[in-house]
Amino acid sequence: MTEQAAPTACFVLCGYMASEAANKFYSSQEWKDCRTAYRKSVGGLCERCLKKGLYNPGEIVHHKVYINADNVNDPKILTDFNNLELLCRKCHGEEHDRVKKRYKIDAFGHVLI
Repeated sequence: MTEQAAPTACFVLCGYMASEAANKFYSSQEWKDCRTAYRKSVGGLCERCLKKGLYNPGEIVHHKVYINADNVNDPKILTDFNNLELLCRKCHGEEHDRVKKRYKIDAFGHVLI
């Protein structure tokens, strides 16, 4: 299983203007190591699906407290496992649809406009 090709996509789709600092963080080895370690720590399955008794692979390490200009340098937001959640594409799409209704995600993880 591979990580998303564009790790900054969530930052942009969440409605925040991508900052140079956020882009740098999402491209950093620190973030790559953190998301790999987090994925392993939770067993590689979508945490929300698992709570429903479903077994779907997690694909996206999601920040529960969204990254913004005020917290982009706060390690408790960026890399603390308590602020991370492994989600499948469907659950990640649902998370952001509740926040900002700009798009929908179909069953295959494709963005619908």
